Amino acid sequence: MTQPNLGNSIFTRGAVDLSGLGTPRPAPQASPQAGASAGGGVAVIDVTEATFQSEIIDRSMSTPVVVLFWVEGDPSSAELVPVLERLAAEGGGLWTLAKVDVDGGQRLAQAFGVRAVPTAIAIVGGQPVNAFEGPQPEPGLRQWIAELLNAAGVDAPQAEVPLDPRLVQAEDKLAEGDYDAAEAAYRKYLGENPGDSEAEAGLAQVGLLRRTEGADIEASLAAAEAAPGDLAAQTLAADLEVLTGEAAAAYARLIALVSRTSGAEREIVRKHLVELFGLAAPDDPAVAKARRQLMTVLF
Repeated sequence: MTQPNLGNSIFTRGAVDLSGLGTPRPAPQASPQAGASAGGGVAVIDVTEATFQSEIIDRSMSTPVVVLFWVEGDPSSAELVPVLERLAAEGGGLWTLAKVDVDGGQRLAQAFGVRAVPTAIAIVGGQPVNAFEGPQPEPGLRQWIAELLNAAGVDAPQAEVPLDPRLVQAEDKLAEGDYDAAEAAYRKYLGENPGDSEAEAGLAQVGLLRRTEGADIEASLAAAEAAPGDLAAQTLAADLEVLTGEAAAAYARLIALVSRTSGAEREIVRKHLVELFGLAAPDDPAVAKARRQLMTVLF
């Protein structure tokens, strides 16, 4: 997200100027322990000049506070406010959304150097740490909040993202052994969501199960051992090794085959190996190692 240019505001002064808002109470001396959860606090509050010190500055000593300057009836505010309110409620008190209606809090807006509405400013330990102006897409807001909590040392639980129902249906077809229906479902999803890793992995799994259906593992591995140059035997053996949890051995087998082949045959083996990579987790160290070895062989 872009940060607003606030000029000579709190971001350059390093502290909020409260001189025009009355005498502030001293902030609490205690600060939250690193990694401690701030759960159980207030999720959403309305703030005025009278409650500013306690609800924003004091509260920010133990819980990150996002101060939202908005205006009733403003379309941009109407777009952003409900999203932030919902995200704050989901946070369960890990951070607090402090709403300031600029029509009734103009001196607060001036103290914070606000030049547009809506503007959100994150406060941690009594100090501003980040800000943005205008409505933002929800994924970006979630990331911004996650980064805020991380910077504040708040241990936020990771929400589990539910799998798209269309992918669930494809997985069900795969589990039932209906490979045609599973493939069709994955391809349709990829047509609507190009590059989706879950769907690509599912499609690769369909291919693996099709190629290994009915294969005799011991006999197939023996056949590959007896014919090191036979592409069909080697790729089937690699498929079976992946299927039986020996992915590293499968990668090594096909990388060796790439080094012994050229032209169209080499490309067939390379593509098969890359498809097998797609079955593993993106951060699988065995895949990372195999990719480096493949690059060495190819170049």
